[in-house]
Amino acid sequence: MRPLRSLRRTATAVAAASTMTLALGACGGLGVTGDSSEASPTKGNDVTVGLLLPETANTRYDKFDYPIIKKKVESLTSRQGKVVYRNADADAKKQEEQLQQMVDDQVDVILLDAVDAHAIAGGVEKAKDAGIPVIAYDRLAEGPIDAYVSFDNELVGEVQARSLLEAMGDVDSSDKIVMMNGSLTDPNAKQFKSGALSELKGTVDIAKSYDTKDWKPENAQANMTEALNEIGVGNIKGVYSANDGMASGVIKALEAAGVTQLPPITGQDAELDAVQRILSGEQYMSVYKSYPHEAESAAEMAVAKVQGKDIQFDSLTQDQVDSPTHQDIPALLVPVSALTKSNIGKTVLADGIYKLSEICTAKYKAACQQAGLTK
Repeated sequence: MRPLRSLRRTATAVAAASTMTLALGACGGLGVTGDSSEASPTKGNDVTVGLLLPETANTRYDKFDYPIIKKKVESLTSRQGKVVYRNADADAKKQEEQLQQMVDDQVDVILLDAVDAHAIAGGVEKAKDAGIPVIAYDRLAEGPIDAYVSFDNELVGEVQARSLLEAMGDVDSSDKIVMMNGSLTDPNAKQFKSGALSELKGTVDIAKSYDTKDWKPENAQANMTEALNEIGVGNIKGVYSANDGMASGVIKALEAAGVTQLPPITGQDAELDAVQRILSGEQYMSVYKSYPHEAESAAEMAVAKVQGKDIQFDSLTQDQVDSPTHQDIPALLVPVSALTKSNIGKTVLADGIYKLSEICTAKYKAACQQAGLTK
C-alpha cells in the first residue's frame, strides 16, 4: 500500500489548530460560499445523499456525524435535500448490501465510511457504473472513489505517541509498553499505527502489539489481559490505545488485574466517557478531531459534486491521497490535536461538542473544579 500523502504539520501548527474554535461555517473559509442557487446546477435542490457509516461501538457516528451531515445537506438545499442513513454495525457484508440498495434506489451521491476498505471496492465500482459518485468519508475505501475527507491519520498516531512519551517522563529504551492498534480492515488503523511507530520505535520497548478485531473494547480488554499475564502487572509503563473505546477495555483489564496506579493510556475521538476518564486520571489523553468540520465538509462535497459546482468541489479537495487501487484522489485532510486535562475547555467545550453539565456530573464535580471547569 502506498503511503497516504498527507500535509505534514509542525507541532506548533497543530497546536494552533487545536486551540481555535472551529465555527460550523468554517467551510466558507475554504472557498465555498453562498447557497445552491449559484452556477447552473446539473441537479437541483432535490438531492438525495446516501450515508453509509460503519458501526455503533463508537458513539460519534450516531451522535455527531449523521445529524451534522443531515443538517448541512438540508441547509445547502433549502431543506429540499435529504440524507438516507444506514449503519453496518461492523458487518462488512451488511454494508455491501446497504450500498447495493442505495445503487438500486438511485441515490444521487454516496458518502461511504467503510467497515472493510478492501471488501467494499466492488460495491464502489457498481456505484460508479451506475453513475453515482462515491466520496470516502473518514476511512479511505478502495475502488474508484471520487474524493476523500478525513483527518490527517498518520499525524493522529504521532500526536498519540508523543503524548504517551511525554506522560511517561524520562523514558528508556527498556521501558515496556503495549500497543493496542485498531482493526486490520480499517486503513485508518494502519496509518495511526504507522504514525505512532515513527515516534515509539527505538525509543521504548514495544513488548506486545495487537491489531484489535473490529475496534471492540471487549477485544482490547482480552488482549490487555493477555499482555498483563505475559509481561507482568508491574512491568508496563504505558499503553498506546488507538481510540477511546479500546482504552476503556484496557482500563478494565488493568483494574481487574489489581492495578491501582494506572500507567498513562492514550485514546482518540474525545468520547464523553473518555473526557471524564481524563479528568479523573484514568486515561491520560485523547485525540480531538472536529467532527463538525469533517462532516460539514463532506456534506458540501456531496452537494457540490451532484450539482456540478466544480469550483466549490475543487476548493474543498486541495489535498491528494493514494489508495491501494487508485492514485491522486482529491482529498481534504482536517487537522487534529491532543486533548488532555489542561485543554478540555478550549476544545470540546469551546466547539460545543459537549456541555459543561454533561462532563461535570456529580461523580466528576471535584475533578472539574480542580481542572478549572466551572460555570
